[in-house]
Amino acid sequence: MMLRKLLLVTVSAIWSQMVLGQTRPEDVKTFILPNGMKFLVLEDHSIPTANMYLFWKVGSRNEAPGITGLSHFFEHMMFNGSKNYSPKQFDRVMEANGGSNNAYTSENVTVYTDWFQKDALETIFKLESDRIANLSIAPEMVESERGVVLSERSTGLENSNYRLLGEQVQSVAFQEHPYMFPVIGFESDIKSWTQQDLETYFKTYYSPNNTTVVVVGDVTFDQVKKYADQYMAPIAARGLPPKIRTVEPAQNGEKRVTTYKDISTPNVMLAYHTPQTSHADFYALDLLSSLLTSGNSSRLVKSLVMDTTVATQVFTSFDQGFDPGLFVVYGIAGDSITAPGLEKAITAQIDLVAKSGVTENELQKVKNQKLMEFYHTLETINGKANSLGTYDVFFGDYRRMFEAPELYRKVTLDDIRRVAAQYFTERNRTVGYLLPDQKN
Repeated sequence: MMLRKLLLVTVSAIWSQMVLGQTRPEDVKTFILPNGMKFLVLEDHSIPTANMYLFWKVGSRNEAPGITGLSHFFEHMMFNGSKNYSPKQFDRVMEANGGSNNAYTSENVTVYTDWFQKDALETIFKLESDRIANLSIAPEMVESERGVVLSERSTGLENSNYRLLGEQVQSVAFQEHPYMFPVIGFESDIKSWTQQDLETYFKTYYSPNNTTVVVVGDVTFDQVKKYADQYMAPIAARGLPPKIRTVEPAQNGEKRVTTYKDISTPNVMLAYHTPQTSHADFYALDLLSSLLTSGNSSRLVKSLVMDTTVATQVFTSFDQGFDPGLFVVYGIAGDSITAPGLEKAITAQIDLVAKSGVTENELQKVKNQKLMEFYHTLETINGKANSLGTYDVFFGDYRRMFEAPELYRKVTLDDIRRVAAQYFTERNRTVGYLLPDQKN
């Protein structure tokens, strides 16, 4: 046992050194343009490519009844034409320059990602600056993309049981905060957005002082600064968006929601309110997520899937958020297992952690896993860009990325037991059941 413990500690120390040795805080250069647009630049000349990540601080939390889904909608519209580029030309120009792109929207942010050959840096600045400054919100394109989003919403709910149940649970778990809204929006809102809604939303949230731009790869800081001054600086700031003032009150009693679908076995979701990402308990909760469902030896997977047939699948979700959010546990019942039976099996394991904690070997194992994942992420320019932006936006400073290995290492057995006991309580949870529809 002592040899095992020593090995785990040694591995943890080695991985920490490797993670921190990949990139140093001083390697990241920053500047802010007069219009408030912030840049993080990390030179990496290992391969002749680079990427640009634009983290816009706008997501479904910035919406309101009547305009839900607009953040996600603009993820579509940003590829549908601007002053100097016709619809779909953004992709064609990028591909012609050996590049590619993607984007995603969450409750908190909308992120655009560009990957390209190093010689295409100026082209990328031209493309991005034009759609920020001169996005076309042409009515014909609006209607076309409105139809795409409506189809995406309906097929997503049809194809994903997790998404279907999650939307129900989210709407019940939050009674005041806009985290209650689904990222894709409500169907009636999508159908009724007006041209004025779209124009106002874009002007409000796509102001240059509402974004953090990360450029990593085979480029120089001077190149990035030159093109930023040339193409981004002339874009006028339009003032910071309004702050989210609504604070979700503490939940003081269990909530439940049930819905039905043509499925073979029940699906169960348990959602617990937890603090925002910048809170000190983030690291313990993140490790607890791994302790519960990361790998076949994790508490829930082993007890519910590997050793029994209570569940065919179980996993946790614990995402970044500017405001207090949800820690979600999701399970799919095995044959002949009822929803209450699956729920009881899940809560029994959670209660055991809250009462008795976990072993030192269990905790050290997930710490090592976390550090290995962290290191592998930082091996690529894409991983570096995404991580730098994520830490800067959600943790308040990209330098927190370099502190993460030590902060994970400092999490104790008592921290794990404490956060489980503090947050995973009956009063603080919302339970959702997706049950087989028997009406047919």
